[in-house]
Amino acid sequence: MQRILSAELARHVGEQVTIAGWIHRRRMLKSVAFLILRDRSGFAQVVTTSAELEALSEETVVRVTGTVTANEVAPGGVELTGPTIEVLSDEVEALPVELFRPSLTVTLPTLLDHAPLTLRHPARRPLFDLRAAVIRGFRSTLDGLGFTEVHSPKIVGIATESGSNVFELDYFGRKAYLAQSPQLYKQTLVGVFERVYEIGQAFRAEPSDTARHLAEYVSLDAELGFIENQRDVMAVLRDVVAGMIAEAKAVPSVAGAGFDLPEVPAEIPILHFSEALKIAGASPDEEDLAPAHERAVGEWGLREHGSDFVYVEGYPTLKRAFYTHPEPGREPYSRAFDLIFRGIEMVSGSQRLHRYADYVSTLTERGAQLGPYESFLEVFKLGMPPHGGFAIGLERFVAQLTGIANIREVTYFPRDLHRVTP
Repeated sequence: MQRILSAELARHVGEQVTIAGWIHRRRMLKSVAFLILRDRSGFAQVVTTSAELEALSEETVVRVTGTVTANEVAPGGVELTGPTIEVLSDEVEALPVELFRPSLTVTLPTLLDHAPLTLRHPARRPLFDLRAAVIRGFRSTLDGLGFTEVHSPKIVGIATESGSNVFELDYFGRKAYLAQSPQLYKQTLVGVFERVYEIGQAFRAEPSDTARHLAEYVSLDAELGFIENQRDVMAVLRDVVAGMIAEAKAVPSVAGAGFDLPEVPAEIPILHFSEALKIAGASPDEEDLAPAHERAVGEWGLREHGSDFVYVEGYPTLKRAFYTHPEPGREPYSRAFDLIFRGIEMVSGSQRLHRYADYVSTLTERGAQLGPYESFLEVFKLGMPPHGGFAIGLERFVAQLTGIANIREVTYFPRDLHRVTP
C-alpha cells in the first residue's frame, strides 16, 4: 500500500492507509494507548494498546497501516485505528533532548551539538522553511528579471576581498584559498550573460566570535551590466528583497509562526554616508558605520519614513574593496552602498570599476601586486560594460527576519571560530 502523509489523512476517512514517520510521543492510559507520529507534513494520532508501545521509544521510525477514523479532538480531526505497526529503524536509546515538549529549552551549545536531533523539533521547522522560501524568492525574482544562474569555483588562486582573512590550503603543492565570495567570477560572467546570480557557500577566516558572524555562510550574489550607477543596482535589490519576503509570507508554517515580516516600501529611503554620520551623531571623520550608527540609521528610517529599510550610499572608497567605483568629483566617496534592515547592515553592493586602467591604478595605489590578478583583469581588456551588484548573507538575513538573536540558530550545521562538528 502506498504511503500517504499525515496531512492527507482527512481525505481518506473510512479507508485503510499507510503512513510512516517518527514516533513523536507515546501516551499510555489504562485501557488504550496513543502514538503520535510525525512526518514532514505534520502529526497523526494512532490508537493502539500499551503493550504495542512499551517496546518502542520516541524517534523510532515506524510504518503504520490502519483505518482512518474521524475524531474531532485528534490532529487534523482524524486518527488511525486497528493499526499494524512495523519498525523501520534501529532501536532508539535515551535521547539527549526531548522533542515532544512544545519548546526547546536548551542552551545554544546543546542545540548545536545535537543538531541531527534538535533540527527535528517542530518549533525549528518554520525557521528553515523561511530560509528555503527566501532562497526561492531570490531565485524566482532574478529569473523574472532576465538573470542567469551561475556557479563559480570555491577553490581560488587569489583573495577576493583585499584586507580580509582567508582560509589557505595546499592545492597539489600550490597555495590556494577558499573563496570569500564569487565576486571576480560574477563580474567576468557579466561579460557573457549581462545579468547573473549565484547561491553558494562563502568562507571568511575572520576571528570574530559574535552572534552575527560565521566562518562559512551562504551568499546570495547578483551582478548586472549596462547600469548608469549604483542606483540601478539598488532598484534591483529592492525588488529582490520584496520577492524574498513575499515568498516567505506565502508559506503556511512561516505565516503561523508569528514572525514580524516587514513590508518593503516601493521606494526605500536613501542616505548619503555623510548624512548617516550626522544622524548617528558620529564624527565626520569616521570611515565606516559602527553597529551603534547602523541602529541610529534604522531608527531614523522607521521614524521619518515608516520603513524598516534604509539605503546608505557613498561609503569612503578606501574602506571598500578594490573593485569599487569612486564617486566622480566627490572624493573620498564611492558608489558603494549598504542596505540597513532594522538597524543592522544586511546587504552590501556597489557599482564596480569596468576599465582596465582603473584597476591597474587602484591596485597600485593600494600597494597590491598586479601579477596575481592578471587572469581576472584580462576581461577588462575585452570590452566590459558598466556594471554593479550586491551580496546578501543568507543566515544574517533570516535571523533578522525571525528575530533570532544568534545566526547559528538558523544555520543547519554552523562553522565558526570554535565549531567544525557535527
